[in-house]
Amino acid sequence: MEYSGYSKINLGLDVIRKREDGYHDLRMIMQTLQLRDVIDITIEDSDSLEIKMTCTDDTLSVDDSNLCVKAASLLLNEFNISSIVTIHLEKNIPIAAGMAGGSADAAAVLVGLNDMLSLGLSLEDLMERGVKLGADVPYCIMKGTALAEGIGERLTKLKPLGNYPIVIAKPPDSVSTGFVYSNLKIENLEHPDIDAQIEAINNEDIQEIARTMGNVLESVTIPALPVISDIKKTMMENGAYNSMMSGSGPTVFGLFPNEHKASRAVSALKKSGYCDRVLVTHAYNEA
Repeated sequence: MEYSGYSKINLGLDVIRKREDGYHDLRMIMQTLQLRDVIDITIEDSDSLEIKMTCTDDTLSVDDSNLCVKAASLLLNEFNISSIVTIHLEKNIPIAAGMAGGSADAAAVLVGLNDMLSLGLSLEDLMERGVKLGADVPYCIMKGTALAEGIGERLTKLKPLGNYPIVIAKPPDSVSTGFVYSNLKIENLEHPDIDAQIEAINNEDIQEIARTMGNVLESVTIPALPVISDIKKTMMENGAYNSMMSGSGPTVFGLFPNEHKASRAVSALKKSGYCDRVLVTHAYNEA
């Protein structure tokens, strides 16, 4: 059966402090996008457990290090299930891009196996297991518009974002999340106003949502990859309400008032040579 792993962006990302365990306490506004990976799962009876994985992108590891395989192993071992599980991943979300692609795929596998095997786990049960795989996995299970706190696992549902076009642009070079957080100088940060953004979301005020966008991780990633600033500038020059890096980068997104301006920005970005991937998508909010 087919399941979807939906990408995300951060409309706001603030780092509050570094924790004793080495992680950071965060306050983030997360938004699911319609851009998605497709995960096809098949299950065959067997006397022993075997997990197989294939992927349309041959640069992605499909061994035990892959989050899809880890997610399947977590559930199947917990419930002592002996089967041959085959996972095929159609990869559409950019890899290592700050869009939670791996977490989204792991979330889809948890949801899919719970469904196919009739395990009876609630959404909250799945989210509790998901955090063992990664901080973004519980959010990728819940989806929608949300405030994420702690390491990202404490989630509060917010009013859905409207159906505005969102341009996604990824430069060819990447930067590791570990590098970004290890070089972050918390004492020197200009913190975004997350509370003001929540109020703007509640008021359905897209221009105020855009105005309050902010991502403290840009302070590390942009000096490492200055092309991010060029992409943001190009989006703004072509009609974006605002433009910002998602997560630890390097993907940049822009919120646009209409499809015409979004298409114009896509054309400009493709001509610029700044990106190896440019597309238009929209917010995804489940009913």
